[in-house]
Parts: sequence; C-alpha cells; structure tokens
Amino acid sequence: MLKIIKNIAALVLIATSFAGCLKEPVDDGPGPGAGKKTYVFNWPSIADSSYNSLIANFYNASGKYFNENHSGANTFHYWRNAHALDVLLDAYIRKNDPQIKARMDDLLDGMKTRNGNTYINHFYDDMEWMALACIRVFEVTGDAKYKTVAETLWNDIKGGWDDTWGGGIYWNKERKNKNTPANAPAGIIAARLYLLDHRPEDLDWARKIYLWQKNNLVDPVTGLVWDGLDGTGTNKNWKFTYNQGVFIGAAVELYKITGEQVYLNDALKTANNSLTGDLTQGNLMKDEGAGDGGLFKGILVRYMMLLITDGNISTSDAGKFVRFLQVNAETLWLQATVRPQVLFGSKWSATGSTVDLSTQLSGCMLMEAAAELKSRDLME
Repeated sequence: MLKIIKNIAALVLIATSFAGCLKEPVDDGPGPGAGKKTYVFNWPSIADSSYNSLIANFYNASGKYFNENHSGANTFHYWRNAHALDVLLDAYIRKNDPQIKARMDDLLDGMKTRNGNTYINHFYDDMEWMALACIRVFEVTGDAKYKTVAETLWNDIKGGWDDTWGGGIYWNKERKNKNTPANAPAGIIAARLYLLDHRPEDLDWARKIYLWQKNNLVDPVTGLVWDGLDGTGTNKNWKFTYNQGVFIGAAVELYKITGEQVYLNDALKTANNSLTGDLTQGNLMKDEGAGDGGLFKGILVRYMMLLITDGNISTSDAGKFVRFLQVNAETLWLQATVRPQVLFGSKWSATGSTVDLSTQLSGCMLMEAAAELKSRDLME
C-alpha cells in the first residue's frame, strides 16, 4: 500500500512538473489570448525572453555576429550588429551576467572580421551607431578596448564634415548628401566623449553639429525631424521614427552638459510630435517595414527613454512618454509576438512571418525599456 501511495505521489509530481512546462515561462499572468481581463506583466522576465530569443534565433556562433533573419539568411549587416551590441549591453546592465560580456567581446571581434578586418566603414552613420554602442559599453564596463574602437571611428567620422550646405556630415563617403542619421548621432558621440574626457573640441563638435542639424533638418514649428538634404534640396517627405529619436538624444546630451533650457525644449517639442499621426498608427509607433526600417522604432524608444531618465522633465511630461512606451510594449507582447519563439515583426499590433534581426532588435529595445521603467517604479 505504501508503495502504491509513493507511486501516485510521483505521478502527481510528474504531472505537475509537466503542467508547469506548458505554462508560458515568461509571465506571472495568464498567457495571451486566454480571455482574461487583466494580465500581469513581468517585464524583467519578458526582457529575458526577448534576449534569449535574439541569441537562439539570430546569433551566428561560428561567425561571432548576428544573422540577417531567423530563417537562414546569414548576411552580415554592420549597423544592425552595432545595435545588437547595444541590446547585449542592455541585458548586461540588467543582469550583470559575465556570459553576456563575453558575447559582447565576441561580437566586437566578429564585426571587425566581417567588415574586412577593420571597423572603418563606407557609411558614416553605420560607424556612428557602432561608436555609440562602444562608448556605452566602456561607460558600463570600463573595458578600454571599446573606447579605443569608438575613438578610432570618431576620428574617421569627423572627416565627413565639410562646408557644403553650410556644414554637416555626409551620409557616406561618396559625399553626395547629408542626413539626420549621419549628424544627430555624431552629436551624441561628441557630447558623450566630452563627458568622458572633457576635451573642449568634443563639446565644440557637439554644438556645431547640433546647430547645423537644427537649422537644416528640423521643422521649427512642429519639431518634426526631416531625413536629409542634397543638391536638390531638403527631403521633407521621409518621416522616420529614428530621426526623431537621435535628435532627442543629441538635445538631451547637450542639456546635460550645459544646463541650457533650449536643448530640453527642443527635445520635448520633437518628442511630443513623435506621438502624432506622422509617426504613429493609433497609439503605436508606425510600421516602417522590415530590413533597415525595422530598426527605426527601437532607436526612438532608446532616446525617448533617455529623455525620461536624464532629461529633468516634469512629472506630467515623463508620465505621458512612459504611458506611450507602455502601450507599445503591452500591445507588442500581447498581440504581435510570435510564440513560442518570442519573435517580433515590424508591426507592433500583428504577427508576421519571417522576422529580420532589425525588427527583433527594436522589440528587444522596447522590452528592455519596459523592464527599466519598471525597475524605476515608473511603470506598472
């Protein structure tokens, strides 16, 4: 009889364990679509699931870089991998896991190898994304090799400036057009290097890049950040989320250094405009497609977060932007996450099929932002 009781207990234990395996492993609440009126979001666990999916579905261990998509395309994209380094750092900050630091080091090596044994690239904006990621890694870890890479890139990037159209940095080394992605991130680099080393020339660069960007590629009325200009004029038709993000970031960084209110006012104007119909669909950041466009929303998320955390803005303004990010994160998680893989497509209100690294990174940035806001008690 005792043996039978023990066998029954063992079966119950196995059944309970199996049921636990079936339960969605990333939340405290019921799974999406369970018909419940409330859902308990465990944002750190969701961020963990997002990070684990990035590694499981996109990381090319032999090449030490991230593949183009989760379905077998293994093309290397420099700028997308630069943002992957940023996302790895987000996870490292949250978890303090030495394995993540080791993967960052591998990615740093892999990117150099895949880029022809150099970090210097044809595109100034691509190098800028990499420099920004490396500066962040150095700030967090103190690992000097990342700062060396950032400074090497910065020295090359500065060569992209000339007096054509009153200044500005070219998009690439063909030197035919100048755009926001090549200028606003450069301003952020200059400001952050100034905060590290207090070299006056870096602050001079940050100011002059910002002034050129504002005078040439920002609507003075609405704060909408235009994409670029060339010999035919200014392109005001491309209204991309990431352009808004990097201008917000450049403004916040200069406000942190100078305390000048004009920079914060600029950031707020552009951030408020980012909540409007040009850049949203409903209350969500708009679908900008796969490929390169899939990364755009994540960049706006990153720098809207910077405005919330470092911008010294009012409680009401911060709350507005927090709620916007929360709605985006909750909708993406409940309506547009492919399970069980935890994949994020380009539209944050519906699932897709093949998922690019770019769209996965944007989703990861959003989930990491939600986890950080939760840790600061700024979000439910």
